[in-house]
Amino acid sequence: MIQYSSNNTLDDLDKAILQLLQTAGRISNVELANQINLSPPAIHARLKRLEQRGYIRQYVALLDREKFGYDMLCFIEVSLQLHQSEQVENFRQLMQQMPEVLECHHVTGEYDYLLKIVVRNRAELERFVVKRLTPIPGIARIHTSLVLSEVKQTTALPLG
Repeated sequence: MIQYSSNNTLDDLDKAILQLLQTAGRISNVELANQINLSPPAIHARLKRLEQRGYIRQYVALLDREKFGYDMLCFIEVSLQLHQSEQVENFRQLMQQMPEVLECHHVTGEYDYLLKIVVRNRAELERFVVKRLTPIPGIARIHTSLVLSEVKQTTALPLG
């Protein structure tokens, strides 16, 4: 029987499992077991432990945005006028509700938030900025950058 340490550290087998899952999320437990040189029940137990401890948050399919007509990927920097908790919480809740917003990060520097959004075209971008973002109470500045090409895009963490 495989013994796990009681702390939250990952051993080399855990890291190998996670590395494979990051690049081949649909791999079966049997194939995963073959590649890691463990039995399928041992792989299953490790996966359950990794899930329970929060190392694996969810399993997803990564879709090709362009095949769905989302030709424009944009980064939008947003500054708030005041940093009162009510205004900040309102902004954060609104970002959660906007499907165009793929990511929203609270950042340091000249702006307060960095948004990663997708839209189908220039008209949708204009509607998003003018009709959805600008009317939010407390927004001081908005700066939009259009992505010309994606040089690197990955969701895989460096576990080495």
